Amino acid sequence: MSLKGKRIGFGLTGSHCTYDVVFPEIEKLVNEGAEVIPIVTFTVQNTDTRFGKGEDWVERIVKLTGHNIIDSIVKAEPLGPKMPLDCMVIAPLTGNSMSKLANALTDSPVLMAAKATIRNHRPVVLGISTNDALGLNGVNLMRLMATKDFYFIPYGQDAPDKKPNSMVARMSMIRETILEAIQGRQIQPVIIERFNDPE
Repeated sequence: MSLKGKRIGFGLTGSHCTYDVVFPEIEKLVNEGAEVIPIVTFTVQNTDTRFGKGEDWVERIVKLTGHNIIDSIVKAEPLGPKMPLDCMVIAPLTGNSMSKLANALTDSPVLMAAKATIRNHRPVVLGISTNDALGLNGVNLMRLMATKDFYFIPYGQDAPDKKPNSMVARMSMIRETILEAIQGRQIQPVIIERFNDPE
């Protein structure tokens, strides 16, 4: 199965340290012929970190996808009734956005895009990157795993010696996860050894 011609929303949340491994995967989707629609949270747009400036990341994803970003809740809402997606990806998905998604809070463009996609019973693929997946946010992670139409990029502990509650998705598996999700299947295994990943 190919993703050529598929319309894929790609949401970025504020795990800035993860962008360097996510952007090559976006490029692969584009090169395969998918139409990738970029959606970013307010944090992505407005935060400068040691990993780069918000405006530079936005400029890079616009150039990569050939589409202007969806940067407001108002712009994201039509992805439900008027401009439906074949699949929505959120990668990286921070613990903050994960907790909001699991509790039906819609206060960012990315979360609105996910809500709009679920409204159409289309798959939403999640690539977590959170320091508290095995802490307080664990209940939110499990709630999403048990919810229809959500699919997870395989994830595991990324630094169990220093950050025992932290888990991060293997972003190199974005494409494979999308392919399974479009067919209504969760790629397996979903919990993997992520420590010392070759990424």
